[in-house]
Amino acid sequence: MCIDSMVDNILASYVEFGGINEAGIDSFPNKENVVSVIHDLQCLIFPGYKTAEELNTHNIRYITGQRVNRIITVLTKEIQKALIYTVSACDGAEENVPKSHCFRLAEQASLALIEAIPVLRKTIHSDVVAAFKGDPAAKSNEEIIVSYPGLEAIIVHRLAHFLHANGIPVIPRIMSEYIHGKTGIDIHPGAQIGESFFIDHGTGVVIGETTIIGNNVKIYQGVTLGALSVEKSLMDKKRHPTIEDDVTIYANATILGGNTVIGKGSTIGGNTWITKSVPPKTMVSQSKNSN
Repeated sequence: MCIDSMVDNILASYVEFGGINEAGIDSFPNKENVVSVIHDLQCLIFPGYKTAEELNTHNIRYITGQRVNRIITVLTKEIQKALIYTVSACDGAEENVPKSHCFRLAEQASLALIEAIPVLRKTIHSDVVAAFKGDPAAKSNEEIIVSYPGLEAIIVHRLAHFLHANGIPVIPRIMSEYIHGKTGIDIHPGAQIGESFFIDHGTGVVIGETTIIGNNVKIYQGVTLGALSVEKSLMDKKRHPTIEDDVTIYANATILGGNTVIGKGSTIGGNTWITKSVPPKTMVSQSKNSN
């Protein structure tokens, strides 16, 4: 078969099965553009660590300004696509929602995220400090910033959660799934996570959409904070557990259910399976529960 015939067959499959994301504001958000925004946002959070650029007191304002303008331009366009697509898909009423209105909403969301960067940096700094205190192998905050996948996943989550909490569809999931693929840490952007959060090692961690995590919580690899049921009818219900302040959850523990609360100051041992609430200051292991 000649090349032209092969191309014709591929094009015919596009017509038959769809799956084409053409350019324009009516298209679905572009993953590569969103990933480029993630990289720029990470550089705003910790400038000089993620790229080869040489920062100094003379050029940092110029470089930061360039990066902010690039984020606003690209993110606004992708959020606008997400808003138009979501309205069209859910209501079949795209024509009733002016694209200019979606652009204004998208621009407002992008500007709000940039405005929130100082506050987000303060929270993320608390995550760095928690990692340094919680890991005897950590030699410096800078080592954590550069090399810890848990921190990278938390940074992207806090950015994605901000957009999710402000009603932005699609984009937060692209962000969370990108960093999931990179780190092996799966945090739904809807999860609410307090300050000083530390994920040690991290591979295989799953944190579901309606999870609530307090302050000073530490979890290890393979931990699942999940749902007891995945029925579609429960999509608007709290399906995932609540973890109160000062809790440590060791490797491969599984905690399930929207009514499950792990009380403040508790320690959950490795390889445990929990579907009922745990009182504060409780030690839970495979063999026994003790206060």
